[in-house]
Parts: sequence; structure tokens; C-alpha cells
Amino acid sequence: MREKSPPGSIHGPAPSLREAASVWFRIGCLGFGGPAGQIALMHRVLVDEKVWIEEDDFLAGLNFCMLLPGPEAQQLAIYVGWRVNGIIGALIAGLLFVLPGAVVIFALSALYIRFSDVGVVAGALHGVQAVVIAVVVEALVRIARRALKSAAAYALAAASFAGIFMFAVPFPIIIAGAALAGFAASRAGLDWFSASQKTAPPRTAAPLSIRRGLTASLACLTLWLAPVALLIALLGPEHVFARQAVFFSQMAVVTFGGAYAVLAFVAQQAVEGFGWLTPTQMVDGLGLAETTPGPLVLVLQFVGFLAAANAGTGLPLLVAGLIGSVIVLWTTFLPCFAWIFAGGPFIETLQRIRSLSAALSAVTAGVVGVVLNLSLWFAIHVLFGRVGELNAGPIRTVLPDPASLDVFALGLCAAAMIALLRFKVGLLPVLGGGALAGALMALV
Repeated sequence: MREKSPPGSIHGPAPSLREAASVWFRIGCLGFGGPAGQIALMHRVLVDEKVWIEEDDFLAGLNFCMLLPGPEAQQLAIYVGWRVNGIIGALIAGLLFVLPGAVVIFALSALYIRFSDVGVVAGALHGVQAVVIAVVVEALVRIARRALKSAAAYALAAASFAGIFMFAVPFPIIIAGAALAGFAASRAGLDWFSASQKTAPPRTAAPLSIRRGLTASLACLTLWLAPVALLIALLGPEHVFARQAVFFSQMAVVTFGGAYAVLAFVAQQAVEGFGWLTPTQMVDGLGLAETTPGPLVLVLQFVGFLAAANAGTGLPLLVAGLIGSVIVLWTTFLPCFAWIFAGGPFIETLQRIRSLSAALSAVTAGVVGVVLNLSLWFAIHVLFGRVGELNAGPIRTVLPDPASLDVFALGLCAAAMIALLRFKVGLLPVLGGGALAGALMALV
């Protein structure tokens, strides 16, 4: 017998929790292609096939999730799960959207630790690294087309790039400055960043419960922060597990702008700041995450695994890596539930605030500069065998040795760009081709 509809559902009886779990698990297993592919998959299954939620409410939820830090596709899954099956449905949707990909990333991380130095495997990974540069550039082009609609947006993107690439300005300051610029422009009556403003579609469902949402949000905040405090108290703030808990908790609050903005923050801190992994390993992690289902930010689980496994904790590598993975997953994805539960009932009101929309548009413009920095950072570390640093007054940036250029990687990167941008070849075939080319090169 089917359950009664929760207050926010769209159609008659709600699906049973078992049916909902089956559908969300299927989405979690098939969610390839980054946020765009995952959102398209959810729309096809939930709006067109199952008709669990109306188009207008799906789009309203998507617009709201774009306002939040963290992975917007998972947040949209939580929101739709809440509308369809209440708080329990939100938990089922959010967990099953991430779980299949997390299991795969853990297995790939363990294999990476064991076999990445084997000749053929190392060659395949080198081929993937070259292709990843093209993947990030393709994402940069896509984001720029959506975000840069005015001269002010171009100027803000350029300033963001210069700040992070040339002067090592911390990512949170870049994002805060962009948001402040957009907010101030809107309050001054300037339409510099209003081109991407979205109007909330008309609501067709009953409103979500504010009381239940805030109660659930408070519970999620407690579950998120209590283990962080416990790790610091038991292990000390310098232990790798405590540092991971604090760092990825900070990231969950400031990483607006999608998965590639998150990667820029991690590359700046986890690689250059903490030294948890090398630039090459960071590119390898992104390549692995691109080939698995689930949110692209599952690459952070790879970072957490390697950081813990290499930290000399005294634990077996797989055990340390598993603990690191769980810490990263907990502090990255649990806050998403808190944001949705707290803000979901106020979606329509929030989207009517023009200054908030302008701030978001400015942040998106700033993220273009951040992703450009990520593209160049990846390219320098993959295409050149020797990379130094330039410190001249306030300028702090990387400086490659031109004599160490890897011609094979450059050619493979160029071929991948042509395949992705000119011929629109799918991501998985391009990554597979890069891996095969690298493996064959290693055998020659």
C-alpha cells in the first residue's frame, strides 16, 4: 500500500520509500557527465518518466541550488526527494545520489596507491592527465558562455584570474569580493551582473514546512560539526584527520560556483598549502572522477584518501585511506542537507531578491577566472617536466622550464580539445582514448 502524499508533493499518492530508493540508486549509478549530465538525467527520470515533480518546481529548485556552496546536482536531488517523500525522502535521495560513485572512487583510490607506479598504468594515467586539461578547458568555455554577458563580467573574471594566478589571493577572498561587487552594483542601480538573473517559475505545489526544515537543518549542522570538534579534541588540530575535517568543512561553506571552482580551491590549499598530494596526483584524481558516476567533487574523496594514506598515521594504508575518505564525504556532503533544509521553504522569496541574484551572477563571472587559473595550473604541471616558482614583489606564481616541454602530452591535449570542442565527442571515449594512447606510448 502506498504512503500518503507529504505536504509538498505534486501528484496524488507519493511513491513508496522502497520505490524512491530504487529510482535514486539508479540515478546514482547512471549519473555520469558532471552536473549537467546528472541534472538532465534527473529531469528525464523524475519529471518526464515518473512525473513525481512538475517542471516549474524542478527548475525553481535548480535555480535555488545554484545559489548555494557545494555540488548543485546533489542538492537538487535532496530538494526533489524532500518534495516527493518528505525529510526521509530527502535523506534517501541525497545519500544514494553519492553512494555508488563514492564506492567506485574508494576502489580506484586503493588501486591507484598500489599500481600507479607500474609502467603501463603510469603511461595510461599520463595520457589521462593530458586529456584532463582539455576537459577543464571545455568546462571553462561552457561556463564562460553562460556567465560573461557584459563588460563588467569580463573585467571581474580577468581580475579573479590575476588575483589567484599571479598574486595567490585565497579563493574565499576571490568569491567574497565578486559577490560584494555584484551586490554593490545592484544596490547602485547598475545592471552589470543582471544578465544571468533567473526568475522563479510559478509554484505548483504546497509549500514545504519551515519548522520541519529548520529542525532537520539544525540536526544536520550538529551531525556535521560535532565529529569535527571531536577529532580536534582527541587527535589535536595538527593531525591529518583533524586537518581534513576542518579544511573540507571550510570548503563546504565558501565553494560557490560548481565543481571546478571547488577544484581550484583544493589545488591551491591541499597541493600547495598542505602538501597532501602532488599536482600530478591531483590531475589523476580528476581524471578518475570524470569516469565515475556521481558528483564530480568526489575527486575530493581521492584527495582525502591519498592524504591520509601518505600521512604516516601508523594505520594500514587502506584503513587510513578509508577514514580519510569518510571524513571528506561527511564534511563535503552533509552540509548540503543543512543548506537545503534551511532554505528550501524560502526559495520563491530568495529568488525575488535582485541584489542576491546579481551577487550570484558576479560570483559565477569570478569563477570563470578561477577555472581559467585551474586550466593553466593543470597545463603547466602536466605539459612541463620542471616547474619552478616566481616570487617578485607581490607576484607569486608558477614558472615552467620551456626546455622540459612534453611534446607527446601537448599533442594528446590538442587532439582531445579538437575532439571535445570541434566534434563534440563524448567525455568517456576521449578519456579512454587518452589512457590507451598513454599506455601504448609506455610500451614503445
